Amino acid sequence: MPGLRAPVVIVLGSGWRDVTQGFGTLATLPYADLPGLGATQVAGHAGQLVRAECGGGEVLIFVGRRHWYEGVGWGPVALPVALACGLGAKAIVLTNSAGGVREGLLPGSLMVIDDHINAMGVNPLVGSHDPAWGPRFPDMSCVYDSDLRSRLDAAARRAAVPVTHGVYLAVSGPSYETPAEIRAFRKLGADAVGMSTVPEAILAHAAGLRVAGLSCITNAAAGLTESLSHREVLERAAAALPAMTAVLREFVALTVKEGTP
Repeated sequence: MPGLRAPVVIVLGSGWRDVTQGFGTLATLPYADLPGLGATQVAGHAGQLVRAECGGGEVLIFVGRRHWYEGVGWGPVALPVALACGLGAKAIVLTNSAGGVREGLLPGSLMVIDDHINAMGVNPLVGSHDPAWGPRFPDMSCVYDSDLRSRLDAAARRAAVPVTHGVYLAVSGPSYETPAEIRAFRKLGADAVGMSTVPEAILAHAAGLRVAGLSCITNAAAGLTESLSHREVLERAAAALPAMTAVLREFVALTVKEGTP
């Protein structure tokens, strides 16, 4: 993709793949053609890098992500963030599908991430220090940029889509959580739970990118529903697709208009 300079990068999580239909696609590149990234291994992740246009500006969209539970190490998880930095991006928007931990957080609703809890038991910055990821001990006091959170709120208002705010807790997966774990997570202050996003958020924030996060609540977490399945996650995300697309389109349009990622 010669000449690409996208100020904003978006990573689409499970069930978000068709959001790209709301953007003007300029070029696509399969993950399999990107050394170090490789094809995705999870249903609902198309595994394509899309160069798109919206509101007179360009945006780079990673359609799908690699996960820690795939057992291939941190390289494929970190690569989209590294590419965003290398291409001169200033901001990254991380999306996911999540289970609702907070009672009353209904399937189909969108949640702007205000903060996170890393319950994965691992951290992508463990190992030899690479200066590309900022200081050895990066400050995580404010990972999710307040201005970008406000811009997501403004985008949602313009799209007439209600959004809520909350804390996202990440586990390693790939098994879903037990009811006892969900009760514990609720006491810890979690509003939603998933198996992604936090590693990329840690890396992006450490590297100096402005970070925003947006979850689609696709199901109630364990103990609040009878059973859990990835099929249900994808079905609920598909039903919420118009809202997800509208909010991200308005977010990019506002970013282009303001000229400040």
